[in-house]
Amino acid sequence: MDCANHTWTHTFILAGFSPSGTLRPLAFMGTLCIYLLTLAGNFFIIVLVQADSGLSTPMYFFISVLSFLELWYVSTTVPTLLHTLLHGHSPIPSTACFVQLYVFHSLGMTECYLLGVMALDRYLAICRPLHYHALMSRQVQLWLAGATWVAGFSAALVPASLTATLPYCLKEVAHYFCDLAPLMRLACMDTSWHAQVHGAVIGVATGCNFVLILGLYGGILKAVLKLPSAASRAKAFSTCSSHMTVVALFYASAFTVYVGSPQNRAEGTDKLIALVYALLTPFLNPIIYSLRNKEVKEAVKRVSDKIRTLLREA
Repeated sequence: MDCANHTWTHTFILAGFSPSGTLRPLAFMGTLCIYLLTLAGNFFIIVLVQADSGLSTPMYFFISVLSFLELWYVSTTVPTLLHTLLHGHSPIPSTACFVQLYVFHSLGMTECYLLGVMALDRYLAICRPLHYHALMSRQVQLWLAGATWVAGFSAALVPASLTATLPYCLKEVAHYFCDLAPLMRLACMDTSWHAQVHGAVIGVATGCNFVLILGLYGGILKAVLKLPSAASRAKAFSTCSSHMTVVALFYASAFTVYVGSPQNRAEGTDKLIALVYALLTPFLNPIIYSLRNKEVKEAVKRVSDKIRTLLREA
């Protein structure tokens, strides 16, 4: 593209999805329902962990942190998705676009680090049970949770700032939110170097965490197979299966979109895959992690009994 004729773009146009007239209201209502259920499910987990002392363990503390993160993560992109489903092509100021890009990637990187911390928690609980509570004290939990947020928001500065400083000739973003690859396609210059930097930064961050998680679960598997009874092995595996499911969903979609050259993917592919990690995963997390969990069901019963008792006394 000719770089000499570019002008600074003050507004981008989000193309979003283009369902037919009859499908548009159905797509909007379906997305809205999933969004509201995602908010309700994650908020429910946060309140339940705070309200029930039986869930005051490091594992549920980190799950509540993940739920808090998911509230913001899903709310970064779904409002613009709903707007494009309702109104079609939607304008967004360039400043708001780049802020959305940075916040979305900051929260995504934070989740990446948090999944690694959660794997570490499970490793210590299963492989170092005698020292677990000393190693994973409340102070350590808070420090680890805070470190994931600082690391996530710091790592996202590089791809977001590089993308924000590109010269843009085109306005229409082939996505329902501002993301790296769709924005780079609008630039007036060759962005192959930028794509390599983005892939390196995101690939190193996600790749190192993924290797860490695999190593930790390798240690967990080795320890579990040494347990004497089948019941104890099944219980140990059950505490890890939910986390492994979420890790698989998150990393499979993230690697597909962000590691590798965007030129190798057909235009429009990114926004379809984005529905998995930006909408489906936050929706499924409360179900996968907690709502099917026996301890959570017992906690719900205790909190419900407590509420009924308070209502009778009132």
